[in-house]
Amino acid sequence: MQSECEGYVGREVAVRSSNPVLTRLDDTRRLERRVLGTGGAEAMTVDDVVVRTVGLLLLTGATAAAAWVVVPQAVWISAALAGTALAGLVLALAISLRGSTSPALIVGYAVLQGLLLGVASRAFQLVYPGIVVQAVVGTLGVFLGMSLLYRFRVLRATPRMARLVAGTLLGIVTLSVANLVFYLFTGRQALEVYSLTAEAGWLAYVFSVVAIVAGAFSFILDFDLVERSVRAGLPRRYAWYCAFGLLAGLVFLYWQLLRLLSYLRR
Repeated sequence: MQSECEGYVGREVAVRSSNPVLTRLDDTRRLERRVLGTGGAEAMTVDDVVVRTVGLLLLTGATAAAAWVVVPQAVWISAALAGTALAGLVLALAISLRGSTSPALIVGYAVLQGLLLGVASRAFQLVYPGIVVQAVVGTLGVFLGMSLLYRFRVLRATPRMARLVAGTLLGIVTLSVANLVFYLFTGRQALEVYSLTAEAGWLAYVFSVVAIVAGAFSFILDFDLVERSVRAGLPRRYAWYCAFGLLAGLVFLYWQLLRLLSYLRR
């Protein structure tokens, strides 16, 4: 597939990321070029994005490991899950809506996600031994696989792919919220099963598989957007924003894989 992004020099591009965090970067890139310019700031490189992404992943992993050991499972798990999830959501919205490149905010998001991952993952591990390692390996494997497919141009970002993936992810988020509301009012679980031991129906399996596939393909669009932003000469500070978007995508994929693996072991 030939991307419409190829040969981009001084013109608009049709392909936008399905990741809402990186989609905003597309608009920021245009603003930087048209209105503000780079102002002589050093342009970011792909290596800048890689270094910051790896750093955020290591920080998230270290925080998750600390939360796994320190947070008492029986007493504080509900409060820890609710508190970190809410705080992480608020911080993610603040960063993405403002297009913030503040390292402090982005590092804070990584720490909060680490707390949530550590506490929740330990709960899954207690019920299904070994599941966390499987989910981590699966997440990194999917990310690496999509990176290689993009690197060797086996998969290319196109407007059609962008629309399909973005629409799918929007549907997943909408249905997830609706499913949660339905569960809170009725106690029934359908598309997503929140109990660690309740039986999962075929709808839950299909929903998880679709979410994983959509999350995997979103990386192709994210890689393309980062590459085009580097080509457009955005200042180096936007490497933090790109790393934040990739981290958010990895966290989403991890949760989907963890949930699917738990279904398979029930």
